[in-house]
Amino acid sequence: MAIGEQVFGYFIPTVNLMGVGSHKEIPNQVKTLGGTNVLIVTDAFLGREGGMADDIKAMLEAAGTKVTIYAGAEPNPTDINVHDGLKVYQDCGADMILSLGGGSSHDCAKGIGMVATNNCHIRDCEGVDKTTKPMPPFIAVNTTAGTASEMTRFCIITNTSNKVKMAIVDWRCTPNVAINDPLLMVGMPPALTAATGMDALTHAVEAYVSTIATPVTDSAALMAIKLIATNLRNAVANGQNMVARDNMAYAEFLAGMAFNNASLGYVHAMAHQLGGFYNLPHGVCNAILLPHVEGFNLIACPERFVDIAVAMGENVEGLSMRDAADLALSAIKKLSSDVGIPAGLTELGVKEQDLKIMAENAMKDACSFTNPRTATLDDVISIFKSAL
Repeated sequence: MAIGEQVFGYFIPTVNLMGVGSHKEIPNQVKTLGGTNVLIVTDAFLGREGGMADDIKAMLEAAGTKVTIYAGAEPNPTDINVHDGLKVYQDCGADMILSLGGGSSHDCAKGIGMVATNNCHIRDCEGVDKTTKPMPPFIAVNTTAGTASEMTRFCIITNTSNKVKMAIVDWRCTPNVAINDPLLMVGMPPALTAATGMDALTHAVEAYVSTIATPVTDSAALMAIKLIATNLRNAVANGQNMVARDNMAYAEFLAGMAFNNASLGYVHAMAHQLGGFYNLPHGVCNAILLPHVEGFNLIACPERFVDIAVAMGENVEGLSMRDAADLALSAIKKLSSDVGIPAGLTELGVKEQDLKIMAENAMKDACSFTNPRTATLDDVISIFKSAL
């Protein structure tokens, strides 16, 4: 969709390791980056005694590396989480950060790294490329197949003063090394598998219809959509299905490649407000909003929605462009229903009286700037209402 004399960038970690058993390379990657004292940033579940964080710690200590665990990343990480983690980073004298988990752990780690070297508050980093100094060496070890935060320049942190999720887009917070091992994803429960998978689908769809999509991002987005459409149901049905897990790991990474460079749209701009205002799960919010936002967007680029329908396995032969494009929306709704996503935001406790303020904040979110159809405040409120 990109035209004109605009310059397009392509951002991705320097090293990306994937496939079964790839997490065993962690000690080698730490050594390569010169790390001697690592702070592992994770959540309370993975950081519990005897949990996955302890396993990674033992692996690193066996290789002679000092390790401290900070398990303070909440599901929607906050500015408080970041600055509590900063204190741990400084007190233990760490010289490297390793995030372990899903988007919450990775985003919290990015926040810690940015404030550690830029001597600022994380709120100062909101926006695009606000930092001026590089982060400490940073390895992101992924355990979910959804956010792609392990390989992007995006960092979402909740501002606790106003309950708004801050969108931080900064190439300096891109991890040096991203590791996606499906073995670390086997333990995800079905509901989390579904939510993170639909998050990845949202990334791919929004990137594909973005106003700054390029042939490079298009190729990644379409393959991600195809892999998700053919593997997410199997991964939800049987978490031990390693073929489905491996394909979903590739799918979320491809979707990350797409949106990391083509950006997103109003699905994410609106979902960020739901997460900040109600502390709701990001992937579920995206899944519920996706068909409603894209129904609004469809007239801006119907040919792109035809491509999405085909990637999701729909037969568009003999149909008009509009009818074929509509199949993309119905396929998204069917997949969402099949994997158990709630039908609407009301089930999550969202109230109509809060929609206006959330819509106003969504229009300021950095993700809204590349949405394919221009929206008014009333449009965004209407989309929220349709998703209730």
